[in-house]
Order: sequence, then structure tokens, then C-alpha cells
Amino acid sequence: MPTFKAVDSQSLLLMVFLIVASACSGGNVDSASLTPTATQHQSDKHSPNSDTQEATIPTPDPTTTQHQSDKHSPNSDTQEATIPTPDPTTTQHQSEALTTAYAGGYVIVDTDFGTQTTVSVSSGVRKIVTNALPDHETGQFPNAGNPNTISAQSVNYEYPADPIYTGTAQEVHVPGVAVNGVKFEPGTAETVSCESGETYPVEGLQDQFNLGMDTNNAHVQPSGAYHYHGLPNSLTQKHNHSSSDLVHVGFAADGHFMYVSLASKYQSSYRLTETLRRGVNCTVSLGREHGPNIVINNSAPDGTYTSDWEYVDGLGDLDQCNGISIDGQYRYLITKDFPFISRCLKGVFTATRSTARPSGSPSSIPRGSLPAQPNLAVAAARLGVSEDQLRIALGPPPPDIEFAANVLGVSARLLREILDESR
Repeated sequence: MPTFKAVDSQSLLLMVFLIVASACSGGNVDSASLTPTATQHQSDKHSPNSDTQEATIPTPDPTTTQHQSDKHSPNSDTQEATIPTPDPTTTQHQSEALTTAYAGGYVIVDTDFGTQTTVSVSSGVRKIVTNALPDHETGQFPNAGNPNTISAQSVNYEYPADPIYTGTAQEVHVPGVAVNGVKFEPGTAETVSCESGETYPVEGLQDQFNLGMDTNNAHVQPSGAYHYHGLPNSLTQKHNHSSSDLVHVGFAADGHFMYVSLASKYQSSYRLTETLRRGVNCTVSLGREHGPNIVINNSAPDGTYTSDWEYVDGLGDLDQCNGISIDGQYRYLITKDFPFISRCLKGVFTATRSTARPSGSPSSIPRGSLPAQPNLAVAAARLGVSEDQLRIALGPPPPDIEFAANVLGVSARLLREILDESR
């Protein structure tokens, strides 16, 4: 019969520990094997040039935090792992890599569409020389709402290559140009004017008046200049060169870049006002085919007119110029909703337009952030022509002043002065 030897409790515990340790280590205990392995979700908040990393505050998962701040100094070699303070003047969004093939000089030559665009960057100036022909499919022009044919232009733009952000919104008529050389021009020259004194600028993208827009939210001026009033769909598809949600599609006049969000992640801060329109005996500058009288008085805003919209700070992601700071870089977004394309800019630029407007006229955007439209009846009287003659010369919105001046037999300078004075 086997016999058992009594063992005290301390000796027994010592024997068990030695047996287990020997079995797990093959007889050798390596202190390194006791070091915890790297944590998969440790913080990666560090300087790109740093060789060390602090695993103190974990970085939020970007798939669950869409609007986290990434505000940091791009020239810093070190970075504290603290929670950054958002800029109170603007919304910060995490970048999906604001990369672009068009940051420097480039050339676009498309023999299928005739596009010829050359961009150079030198001494802080981005120079764009273009024939302004789109490098993608367009709608049929002329069409029922637009009687003009696309033709080559000869256009030069000079924008800052190192933009200066001021934070002050300034209105602009042509806020920028696309990477292919086609201009962005969201406003129109068409209005509904009332005998009671009100003037309502007509929006390019609306359902009441047919302005002949194609699927790129674009149409053609009398000069043959094709231009975008809203989301340039074919342009966005053709120039999407990365897997990012943000597609660089153009340059604003103040030098900041213009983007389209493929997933519409960035929302406008405009909404329809609840204030009913006022005005009696109203007619539209598009001509009699649209009806001798337009019902305005006590009608509800539906987006037909620019003044139907109001800006509400913080309602969406974007500011009143449809801009936002992304990773410390101010950018403009083109959106599917009003204002579609920036109507104002927040950087330093040279091209501005007067905010003067006739007494009693609604502003194009609330608080006078858009220019008023000319009173064609007053301007026609000054020119010694009929209002219909002036409308025909100016053509569909926006007008080509040089072309209209030639038709009317006056100088472009005089025509501009008369139109401006009639506002």
C-alpha cells in the first residue's frame, strides 16, 4: 500500500509553484515573456516626425467620431497627448486626406472636348489660362431654356497661391474657377420686379423658371461661356483621383480650394425663411413667355428667389460662405442645397461687387450679403432702348456685358455704369 508523508502547507505551496513554472517555461523563466504585448488601440496622437509615442489618451475611432477636431500645429516636432480645444469661430472636421493633383502647376488638354487649360504657380500667384471648355459631357445647347451654344473663350485668372484667411465674409459674383477652367457663377441676372418697389433675384436652380440647366447644374451665357451654378457632377467624377470623400474641384478667388463631398457630409446652414413675400403687379425679366404677371404678394418662400433663404449660424456644418476649417485648412464646399456654391469669400481677393440695391428690394441673401439686381426698366430708359431690347441683348443669366454692349452699340463701361446705377 502506498504511503504518504505529511508535508506542511508552506512546503506544499513551494513545490506546486516550481512544478508549474518549469512546465510553462521549459525549465527556464524568461523575464521578457512577462512583458505585455502592444495594445492594438493605443493612442497614435503624436508628431509625424517623432520617434516616441505616449500611450496615455487613446485617439477616438474615426469611424465613430465624424466631427472630431484635429487642430494642431503643422510645424511642431512634438505634441502633447491632450484633447485639443475647438476653434470657437468655426467647426473642425477630421480630414479624409485633403490631397489633390492640382496643388501645383498642371496642363489639361482634352481633344474630345477641346479643353485647353494651363495652370502655373509662381511667386505666390496661381495663374490659370484657359479656353473654358468643359472636359466632360454636357447637356444639349441650345435648348428650350437656354438659346446659346458652348464656344471657346480666352480667359486668364490670377488667384493667390498662399491664401490669407480674414474671417470676414465679402460677397462675390464669380467665386472661383474649376480645375478644368470652367467658372463657377451661382447667381443670375434675372429678377422679378414689382410696381410696389420689390425686386426678387431669381435663383439659377429652382423649379418655376426654365433656365436650361443640364445635369451638371450648368448652362451657357450669350458669349458661349459654359458655367456651373451648382454641383458639377461630371467634373467631380472625372477629377476624383483618390479614395477620399472630398474631391478637389476648383480654386476660389481668394486662393482657398473648393471641394465636393461625395457623401454630402457637410451640410449648409441656410433654410427657407418663414416670412411671406410682398409685392404687387410683378413681372419677370425673362420675358412675356413666362407670363405677364407673377404672383408674389403673400406667397410662401420655396427657393425660387435668392431672398427666400436665410442663414442660421450653426444650423449646419458650413458658414455663410459655405466654408469650413478642415485640419486647420479653410475650404469651400459645393453642396446640393442652397447656397450650392459660395456667394461670399472669407479670404483676401480683388474682385467684389456692389451691395447697393433699390429701396424696398429684398436682399439676395439676408443681411445684404449678395448684390442686388439692376432695374432693367430704368436702365433701358437711360440707354434709349426698350426694356425688351435690353433683355434680349443681355440674354439668359448671367449676362455677358461685352456682348450686350456690342448689340446695343454702347461701350461696355457705359452699360455697366447704367446697370449699376439702376440697382
